[in-house]
Order: sequence, then structure tokens, then C-alpha cells
Amino acid sequence: MKKSTKLNRRDFIKLSTLATASLPITLSGFPLFASEKPAEYQLSEDNENILVLIQLQGGNDGLNTVFNLNQYDNLQSVRSNIIIPEANLLSLNNDTALHPSLSGIKGIWDREKLSIIQNVGYPDQNRSHFRSTDIWNSASSSDEYISSGWIGRFFNENHAEYPENYPNTENSDPFAITLGKVVSETCQGPNTNFSMAVSDPDNPGTALVSNTGAIPNNCYGDTLTFINDTIAQTNAYSEVIANASNKGNNLSTKYENSNDNKLAGKLKNVAKLISGGLKTKVYIVQLGGFDTHDNQTEEGKPTEGRHSDLLNELSEAIAAFQEDLELLNIDDKVIGMTYSEFGRRIRSNAGLGTDHGTAAPLFLFGNCAKTQILGDAPEIDTEVDIKEGVQMQYDFRNIYSTVLTDWLGATKQESNSVLFDEFDALPIFKESCTAALSTDDFLLEELKINVYPNPAIDSINIGFLGNNKNVKITLYNSIGATVKQITNKKYSAIPHTLKVDIQQLPQGNYFIHYQSKGVSKTKKVLKY
Repeated sequence: MKKSTKLNRRDFIKLSTLATASLPITLSGFPLFASEKPAEYQLSEDNENILVLIQLQGGNDGLNTVFNLNQYDNLQSVRSNIIIPEANLLSLNNDTALHPSLSGIKGIWDREKLSIIQNVGYPDQNRSHFRSTDIWNSASSSDEYISSGWIGRFFNENHAEYPENYPNTENSDPFAITLGKVVSETCQGPNTNFSMAVSDPDNPGTALVSNTGAIPNNCYGDTLTFINDTIAQTNAYSEVIANASNKGNNLSTKYENSNDNKLAGKLKNVAKLISGGLKTKVYIVQLGGFDTHDNQTEEGKPTEGRHSDLLNELSEAIAAFQEDLELLNIDDKVIGMTYSEFGRRIRSNAGLGTDHGTAAPLFLFGNCAKTQILGDAPEIDTEVDIKEGVQMQYDFRNIYSTVLTDWLGATKQESNSVLFDEFDALPIFKESCTAALSTDDFLLEELKINVYPNPAIDSINIGFLGNNKNVKITLYNSIGATVKQITNKKYSAIPHTLKVDIQQLPQGNYFIHYQSKGVSKTKKVLKY
């Protein structure tokens, strides 16, 4: 007689994974698939802070979003068919300006609640939409394939049995909510997604159980029980969401000026749920359309076109949302952050557009966001190659690490576990809001990296001042691929010079990237 085997929840999920080749099966907002890299995490969620992620799908053109006025003439020479006239830009200070469609975001800057982080990306940039989005959502290296998301791993340690026996007395609310029809992969845990997809908080919807009669004691019965339990959980969360939406409120009148703004509608629902007392810790919203290969601007009208419309929708939505949080008196506990899978190339194309690039700026906004422009202006060369993008200065995982430790409540060790490596925190939050980030006097000084001769033929010298910390220096090519790891070790607090042989390299542009204790610098080198 053949021995029967009982199918448990984890077995069901694993079988679902094999059957779908790691594509999620969505069941009432919960996709089911397993991670190939489970780990031991010990994360805390002992504060009331809330994170709102705004994903700009398609690859936002950062050079058409944030402008450095000192580089404007050079940018105009390589983008003459799409460049925004300087007179139309919205000035933030003597050096930096925004696209004219970002007046709402400029207002947040004026109220000292906006941080702009320049040149954010990752080593060995992948220019595929799907792969690069996976990298940002999973927080993996470009050569690793991880099916879990960084937010999902954050939640998983203290809630490894989720979704079994959830909600419960201690955890009555959803851990994360994606405003839309599909859950975000940032929230994928080792076994299931911690996010619930919600289109209408007033009517999040319920589902009927699959079988109300006797359930057989076999594989089919176990699978049916799991489905019924998941449906029951979804219904319970739906009730909690609807109650919070009924109790919540919106006070900003700026929403009324953006009736056709779908992103504003999503953020309006987020504010309403938070004000209604929902204890959900992470919200995700998305705005698509940023893949502007052509018609990024209208011919002869550079201030108009697809990119202008998208930035206007983004800006108006964020401005209304931030004002709403302030009027509702809940702005101290909410931080919003934009991100996109990559930036665009420096040189525009003949179709009034830009192609897939590398790094780009991101916005961090909220009462606790440090008012600053963190990072250097992208260097624009009038002879730039058609394939070259903005080079990375800050790894996006440094920002994730800071959000985990200084906002969501993780320890440094826990952040390292979630991100599979150690990434130094950055000064992106106001000191009054967090005491977790520690800096030293060295980080507060202007770091100077000397690279000479430049241009060079056979070798270059890299001069820098050590700081008794580990220093990592990498040589990248013009499309962001690693050419050589120059050094990765601790250097004493004296001047140092490293000689690097480049005579075997092809002619072209290269980049020296320096990183040490949260400080990053990128220097361009021309090889003859």
C-alpha cells in the first residue's frame, strides 16, 4: 500500500513556485512563492514610523528632473532638442534647479522637508527594466537572483509563520499595503508576500470560501484548507481596512485641483488610512510611463510633453499628500521616498527622447527628511559617448540601510542581514528625528579625491586622505560596469597615493568611485 503524504502550507507554496517558475500566483492580494535564500533575521518594529514608497516605473530621466546650473551649458550641448530653457527652471539655490513641472515639490523644499539624493544606482548597472526593477525590489547585487524583497525580509523574522494565524491580537492590521491591483515585490518574504493589494479602501472586497462542506483528508483537502484560511485572513484584513477608511479623513484642498491625478488619489487613500488609525507600516504606490525613448518633450516645446506631464502628476500628488499629513497632524511619523529602476543616458536621441541609463536622483520627503542636496552634480562632458549614463555615487542599498535602521527600527546587524551585506548609513534624516546615525568629524568635511594625470595614457594616480576606516575604490567604464577593484581596505589618517595601471584598457571614459563610511565620490578619467 502506498503511504499517503500530507501537503502542508510550505509544501503547497513550494509546489506553486515550481509550477509557475517563480511567477507569483495571486490569491486575494497574496502571491504565493518561496525564496531560494532564507536567512535568520531579527528585526524590530517598535516604533510608529511609516514608510511610503513611490515607484517611478520605466526609468526616470534624472537630468531632466534636477538640474545643476553650473553644468547647464554642457547639458544643453548634448540635449539641444529636449533641454528645458534655463529661464523656466525652478531655482532651489545658486547651483540647483528643478523641472518647471515640480512646483509642488519645490514648495516642500521651501518648507525644509525635502532631501534630494544625487546619482543613486548600483555597481554593474543592468539596463533591462525587468532585471533592474528586480534588483531594486530585492536589494540584491546585479549578479544575484533573489526572489524575496527587502521589506518582506524585514517583516519575516518576527512573523515567519505569516500568513498562518494572522491577523491576531498583537498584529491586527496588514503589514504593508500596495495601492493598486498587484502587490509589490518589495514586500515578498521567504514564503509569501507581506503586502495586500487594495484598490478601494472603502470597499476592499471580500471573497467566499471555496468549500463549506466536509473537506477530505488528503492532498486536495489540505490545499483547499490553505486557500480557505487565506481567504478568511483577507476578509479579516479587509474589514480592518474599511473601518480605518471610514474613521479617516482628508483635509488638504490640493486634491481637488488634481481630480485626474491617479497618483494623488492613491496617496489620498494612504493619508486617510493612516489618519484612521491603521497600523500598517509600509505603503507602496506606483506611477508608470517613464520609459521616454521618444517624444519625451514636444518638438519646439521642451517644457511640454510626456515627461513634463508625469513630473506634474508626481509633484501635485506629493504636495497634496504632504499638506494633508501636516493638516492631519501625522506628518512626524511619515516619510515618503521615490525610486526608479535606472536613469536615462546623458545624450538625448533623435526621437526627442532618452534611452536607458544608469544612476539618477531620488526624493525623500517628510517632516523628518533632512533639507539638503546630498551628492555631487553629475559631470556633463560635451563629447560624451551616446551610451554613457550618469555614474553612480551612492548605492541605493546605503539608502535602504539608513531607512531600516533610522526609520523602521532595525539594528545595524539586522540591516546587514536584510541586505546580505554591510552598507553604511547616510545623513538623510534630521537629527531631531533619529539618534541612530552616528558620524564623525571626517564625514562633515569636504572630501577631496585627486586623480591625475587626466587625461592619461599608461597610468593614473589616486590621491586621498585616509580616515582610519575602510576605503573601497573601484574603476568603472562608461556604462557602469566594473573594470577593476583598486582597493578595499583600511587606511590610516594620512595622505595616500595609489598608482593604477591602465595601459591595457581601450580608449574612452572611465570613472573612479571612492567609498568610505558613508562618503562616496566619483571622478571621471579619460584614457587616451
